[in-house]
Amino acid sequence: MRCTMESLRELYRIGPGPSASHTMGPRRAAQRFREKYPHAAKVLVTLYGSLAATGKGHMTDVGVLQGIEPLVCEILWEPSVFLPFHPNGMLFQAFDAQGEKLGEWTCYSVGGGALRSEDNDDTLPHLPYMISNMADLLAWSKSTGKPMWAYVEECEGVEIWDFLRKVWDTMQAAVERGLKSEGVLPGVLKLKRKAKTHFERLNKQSGRLQSLKQTAHLTAYALAVSEENAAGGVIATAPTCGACGVLPGTLRYLYEVLPATSEEILQALAIAGLVGNFVKHNASISGAAVGCQGEVGTACAMASAAAAQLMGGTSEQIEYAAEMGMEHHLGLTCDPIAGLVQIPCIERNAVGATRAIGCADYALLSDGEHEVSFDEVIDTMRRTGADMHTGYRETSASGLAHTHATRVMKPNQCT
Repeated sequence: MRCTMESLRELYRIGPGPSASHTMGPRRAAQRFREKYPHAAKVLVTLYGSLAATGKGHMTDVGVLQGIEPLVCEILWEPSVFLPFHPNGMLFQAFDAQGEKLGEWTCYSVGGGALRSEDNDDTLPHLPYMISNMADLLAWSKSTGKPMWAYVEECEGVEIWDFLRKVWDTMQAAVERGLKSEGVLPGVLKLKRKAKTHFERLNKQSGRLQSLKQTAHLTAYALAVSEENAAGGVIATAPTCGACGVLPGTLRYLYEVLPATSEEILQALAIAGLVGNFVKHNASISGAAVGCQGEVGTACAMASAAAAQLMGGTSEQIEYAAEMGMEHHLGLTCDPIAGLVQIPCIERNAVGATRAIGCADYALLSDGEHEVSFDEVIDTMRRTGADMHTGYRETSASGLAHTHATRVMKPNQCT
């Protein structure tokens, strides 16, 4: 059996938001192209499909220009042209001072900041994992008697824990910054930050329902990270920028209330990473390819599995939690208003964190036996995404984005 699945280093990426596929990926692609043609007089970058449709709201142009600097760069936008390999296509062309083409490169930002090319393997990452689905991981855990997170160390070595510690530190730092920040987020929506307010209201919940306190904690932490992402702050993709608040919000809450040790948090990050990798390998985590079910749905599955792990669940219960986390996001569209990673994205992260705890609780109340497997749900998600109309896959052409734009254009219309 040969290795087929990527390292967790390719799933958890650390960098500035607001989008992994629309900001991080294009920036990395631009940097690679500039390194190949460092003496070009001009670079022409054409953005296609989803990258062009929501690129300005996602700061794709900013990422490209940052990656190309100090070379002169012109960006062309082609939102109605979808290249066949992936909706997030980019064409880079380099020219000399006389206008002669030096070379070109077509690449794709396929989700989570990862890049792919159609005709070569220069963008292919390291593949340390032989197991690439949940059924085989469960079988491995049963045959070895080891917890599922131990498979990460077996494949990636003990050094993976230092990397995951850096991921956790980044998540924690984003929570802390987000809880202290006030004001409005960048962009035309002028959306107010809410994390600080949610957190402060915790102190006013004395004698109130415990469930309300739990919700206040979870939403405050998830909002803090998602708002930092929307503001262009440094976050860790989990599995994407747009869904980066679900997992850290869930982990931070459990870290405090269980309480969990730092070592246990890293183990939870490992199993969450495997869950995210299974989705990425067998379907997609790109909103442009499968809608938000691939982003927030995957994040909820990751957080559900991590929560079940921290709460003492068996391998079967962890798998069940992950299955529920994704199953109840099936069909979720990606329709960001004004092309910004704000509405409904930020709120979905907060709700995703509360749902993750619910999925873990539900799984732990069972013996782990259930009818629909995690792998079956991922295959369903993949097919659902393929069937989804293009307008609902990160183009801002349909759904909430369309409804909101219609209302704004007709302010006197009753709704």
